[in-house]
Amino acid sequence: MNQPVTTDDALAMLSAMDRASLIHPFTHLRGLADGSIPNRVVDRGSGCRIVDRTGRTLLDGFAGLYCVNVGYGRADMADAIYRQAKDLGFYQSYAGHATEALIRLSARLVAMAPGKASKVCYGLSGSDANETNVKIAWLYNNALGRPRKKKIVSRHRGYHGSTIFAGGLTGMSLYHEHFDMPLGPIRHTGAPHHWRAALPGETEAEFSSRRARELEELIQIEGPDTIAAFIAEPVLGTGGLVPPPAGYFDAIRPVLERHDILLIVDEVVTGFGRTGKLFGSQMYGLEPDLMTLAKGLTSAYVPMSASVVSERVWSVLRDASDTLGPFAHGYTYSGHPLGAAAANVALDIVEREDLPGNAARVGASFNRQLHEAFDGHPLVGEVRGIGLMAALEFVADRRQRTFFAPGLKVGARVSAACLEGGLIARAMPHGDILGFSPPLVIGEEDVAEIVRIAKTAVDKVADALKAEGVWKP
Repeated sequence: MNQPVTTDDALAMLSAMDRASLIHPFTHLRGLADGSIPNRVVDRGSGCRIVDRTGRTLLDGFAGLYCVNVGYGRADMADAIYRQAKDLGFYQSYAGHATEALIRLSARLVAMAPGKASKVCYGLSGSDANETNVKIAWLYNNALGRPRKKKIVSRHRGYHGSTIFAGGLTGMSLYHEHFDMPLGPIRHTGAPHHWRAALPGETEAEFSSRRARELEELIQIEGPDTIAAFIAEPVLGTGGLVPPPAGYFDAIRPVLERHDILLIVDEVVTGFGRTGKLFGSQMYGLEPDLMTLAKGLTSAYVPMSASVVSERVWSVLRDASDTLGPFAHGYTYSGHPLGAAAANVALDIVEREDLPGNAARVGASFNRQLHEAFDGHPLVGEVRGIGLMAALEFVADRRQRTFFAPGLKVGARVSAACLEGGLIARAMPHGDILGFSPPLVIGEEDVAEIVRIAKTAVDKVADALKAEGVWKP
């Protein structure tokens, strides 16, 4: 990639403008404003790498935020967006309006989605798509004359967004503290993380059965006639990149069916190939009543999300429409033409280049190399992953499974050390966890580089912790 043309003065001006005018998500506000936390002006990208305004190239081991699946700098993506913008930059989809790109995308998603998909409703983010799915679940139960059946059960450590209701569904206190959340009829049940939460000697299958029993107990306490839906990611994303234990969804599904509870599958991260299957639902045998899509839908080239509605739900809404009136939900930008154009080309790439297959093949190699590098490392308690998503979880004592004091910020320090080595890997917000979720176009050489840089970073932080006298393995 060519070096960006800039000067030190120009970069300093941009940096100062940034600090003076922009609120960055999930950033310490005072630290960024006063300069104690660095900012970075990102200039361009190609494949699995980005380049900042200083000319530094970084290997993006997190695909932006799990989203640039087809890689950076795709001319076919840019060309499709440009052609659509020239012809029609925008028209709304209210009252029966649509563009050809949107119609073709909707038919395509219905055909490719797992289960018995029927219709698609659009937004701009995973958060708003989850809000849409909750509203549809409420509307569905109202149409069936069940006004009490409104509670949504989520899981601790699940991530479903940061808007008011979707942020409440998210099962991490970081997203609730100081915002007076969660609000509304939300309940949480146990996280599907065997390594962290299993009882002594409890197998994965036994742990999964216990989680199902706990869900049943929660439903009985709340009242089955009050529970509308259960929402779950096939693989926990921001909660720590945790694949479900053996038998987990097989144990959960009968509980939902027994009490006529809708299943909302949040495929914002796992959709379009990340697990090695086109959808995480296919990996774990799920048939969603409602499915949430975003991120990989357009590979983040244009903001777009989708709620995929099953025939079971759609038929009830359709049959009740004479009584309920118009579907009174949507956004100005629902089904935006640029998003539809980008999504169609992104899905072309997913299919033509077999990105789910690449995630399965390269992901297997990636996870094997992570295990070879870190199994038995005194700082690493668990190596986990599936497809092209993986994580290292750090511990103070591997045998006792004790964790570091949060103030030591071990995960953040490892992430910073990776950045020094030229790799973007994410310090996850729920514990000392380093997460990986690279573009789905990544190859063997690049995953080997990720492991090499990560190993150097982990060893560096381990040595520093010992030198500081705060850790004795």
